[in-house]
Amino acid sequence: MTLVWLDMTQEELDRAYTQDAYAPNRLQILERFHVTSNWIRSRIGAPERLIYGPGKMEGIDLFRTDNDTPSPAVIVVHGGAWRSGSAAQYAFLSEIFTNAGAHCLLPDFDFVQDHDGDLLPLADQVGRSIAYICSNADEIGIDPSRIYLCAHSSGSHLAASVLSGMKDRFDGIKDDSIRAALLCSGMYELEPVRLSARSEYVSFTDETVDLLSPMRHMDKMTTPMIVAHGTLETPEFKRQTIEFAGALKERGLLISSLVADQCNHLEVFETLANPYGLLGEAALRMIRDN
Repeated sequence: MTLVWLDMTQEELDRAYTQDAYAPNRLQILERFHVTSNWIRSRIGAPERLIYGPGKMEGIDLFRTDNDTPSPAVIVVHGGAWRSGSAAQYAFLSEIFTNAGAHCLLPDFDFVQDHDGDLLPLADQVGRSIAYICSNADEIGIDPSRIYLCAHSSGSHLAASVLSGMKDRFDGIKDDSIRAALLCSGMYELEPVRLSARSEYVSFTDETVDLLSPMRHMDKMTTPMIVAHGTLETPEFKRQTIEFAGALKERGLLISSLVADQCNHLEVFETLANPYGLLGEAALRMIRDN
């Protein structure tokens, strides 16, 4: 038996980076994201659309709170294995923040298949979208000292990469631009991902693996963070989150590490929409206390 990563065979590692194996209700939950987002838009109205670049996907859905004064803002970076998902699909997350007096901004960005498997353009787009929001906070009506970030899965990976290895590439992102972040079920070291079946659609180069592995650039990380995962996640998504939490703790940046009992990869993130859910309550506390 040949081991390819830690104590895993190739088959086991492939399963550990394939959500279908551990979240058999994945398609049902993703469809519920769509349905709930449509329902939210029918109740609170369509978002404003901000443009952060010339690409067809380079826009941000902005759901405003009712405050007349500059307000906190929460940027939500969606997941989707780098190859699916959209701001529109995650509109269901907006109302918890607008009801709490914060604007909610959801950036769109390309899929990895749009760039022949190259992840760098996606990370660049996420970085430019965050930099745009931070640089134009006054014009948008955002309190620039109270910008927060929430992200999930591959979105957590891209967001963490922007706040670590890639941070120097974006003029609008300073050490204190993001007041605090909540990252759920992310990947923070790409070497095992490179060895997995995801290499069938992602072109992992040495440059990509190094630059976009936040665990290798913790010296640049300055944002206090909450990290979370579910007990029904794959063993690798659990391990990645636990080790990232440990690295944050060593730098004094770990706010808390949350574990959602009996939740898989998608179910845990769905709790962000509920002010009484594990992530929803944590996000509101993050805005209130940081």
